[in-house]
Amino acid sequence: MRASASTDRPFALAAGAMTAAILLIAGCSGAGSAASRSPPLPGLAGAWRARLQFSEGAFAAMKDLEFMYAFNAGGTMTESSNYDGAPPVPPAYGVWREVAPREFEAKYVFYVTRPPKRLDEITGGGGWLPDGRGEFTERIRLAADGQSFESTIAYQAFDAAGAPAPGGGHATGRGVRIGF
Repeated sequence: MRASASTDRPFALAAGAMTAAILLIAGCSGAGSAASRSPPLPGLAGAWRARLQFSEGAFAAMKDLEFMYAFNAGGTMTESSNYDGAPPVPPAYGVWREVAPREFEAKYVFYVTRPPKRLDEITGGGGWLPDGRGEFTERIRLAADGQSFESTIAYQAFDAAGAPAPGGGHATGRGVRIGF
C-alpha cells in the first residue's frame, strides 16, 4: 500500500530541513580550505627580547644593553633590562597601543635609585633610596611575520621632585619574540 501525498510531504519537509541544518553546521565548523583557516599574524602581545643602543645620554656607554618585555593583551606591559641590578632599580611598567597596522607605541616608567654616600648607610638599613624616575616612549614596527621588530626610543629622566633631569637620550632597538 502506498502512502498518500499528504503523509509524504511532512516527511520530505523534515528531511530537507535536517539536510539544510547539517550543511549549515558543516559550513560554520571551519571545514573550508587550509588557506581560509590560516591563523592571523600575531600582534605585539607576548614576550620579547631586544638589543638597544643609545646614541646619547646616560645609557649611551652601555654597548650590551638588552630589554625583556612582556606585552599583555589588555594594553599593559612590563620591561626589565640586563642592567636592572646596576644600580638596583625595579622593572618598568607601562602601556602600549597599536597606532597603525604592525606599528605600536609604548610608554613605560621605572624608578631611579641613588647610591648610598657611605657604607654605613647600607649597613644601617638605608640602602639605595629613590631618586626620581625614567620614562621611555618607544615606537615599534613589527615585521611582516610577527616574529621580530625594530624600534626607536626616547628616554626622559626626572629628578625626585618630578622635574626634567639630565641624562635623557635616544636609541634604536631590534627585538625578537620569545617562543618555543
